[in-house]
Amino acid sequence: MSEDLGTVVSADTTVPPRPPSAQSVLPLRHPGRWLATAVVLVLVAQAAHGLVTNRFYQWDRFGYWFVRPVITDGLFITLEVTAYSAVLGLLGGIVLALCRLSRNPVLRAVSWLYIWLFRSVPLIVLLLFLYNFSALYHTLSVGVPFGPAFARFDESRLATDMVVAVVGLSLNEAAYAAEVVRAGILSVDQGQHEAAAALGLPKRYQFARIVFPQALRAIIPSYVNQLIGLVKSSSLVFYVSLLDLFGSVQSMGSTYPGDIVPLLLVATTWYVVLTSIVSVVQFYVERYYSRGALRTVPPTPLQKLRAGLRDLRARVQREAAL
Repeated sequence: MSEDLGTVVSADTTVPPRPPSAQSVLPLRHPGRWLATAVVLVLVAQAAHGLVTNRFYQWDRFGYWFVRPVITDGLFITLEVTAYSAVLGLLGGIVLALCRLSRNPVLRAVSWLYIWLFRSVPLIVLLLFLYNFSALYHTLSVGVPFGPAFARFDESRLATDMVVAVVGLSLNEAAYAAEVVRAGILSVDQGQHEAAAALGLPKRYQFARIVFPQALRAIIPSYVNQLIGLVKSSSLVFYVSLLDLFGSVQSMGSTYPGDIVPLLLVATTWYVVLTSIVSVVQFYVERYYSRGALRTVPPTPLQKLRAGLRDLRARVQREAAL
């Protein structure tokens, strides 16, 4: 009987499970992902090989022209025009957006008409119209409509090439910025407006301290897109006789026709650098204004790199332990 009991006990005895630390988790394989990665890397390598080995690009001439004074002078003009136009366009867009949201029907109608008109007219047409504005109005006056003028200005002296470029870009930019700002203001929860009004705060204080800071979370990404477009649109000021970056490249291309391709590559590279700087600034501004909306602030590229290296080191250590 004891032998039978021993047999039963030994038969019911099960092998204890291994502790979790001794168990290995097999990762899920993604062969399609690896195949797509290989195809993309091959295409990128072929494109890089074509850029490096094709003599048509004349990389030696590219290096010669890249930081020439005529190019850097045009680059500074591009930065100046873009900076003035961005500030004036944003300020004008804020005013137009507030007029669109106003209860005054005249302000709403005028703002809507302005936005409709300047979004409909191509920028190059607007610039050329302003450049030839002196043909329509030789002098500008300030006074009573259909009455006496208090001051007169010579339009040809006021409308320099820089002024024409900045005014044209600002007028065009304000129309688009107005819709961006209006959308950002409308994105703020209505309860925020009601709470601010319930506290008896002045309208100006409500907008400056409560509504607008929250609206910036929605305004910044869209307006930075507009700003990047403004950087590229500044190349059109060449047609009003302002030698910006593109104008300098175009002028040198006419003087040195054999260097047209490297000169275009120089302009392309500088525009890529400028838009990349704007994108980096956008990331940090968005990160700053997201502190009150997100529980965790998005990591910076350096923090992402460090986290990736830590994960890679931990993965290598786990595979070595197995």
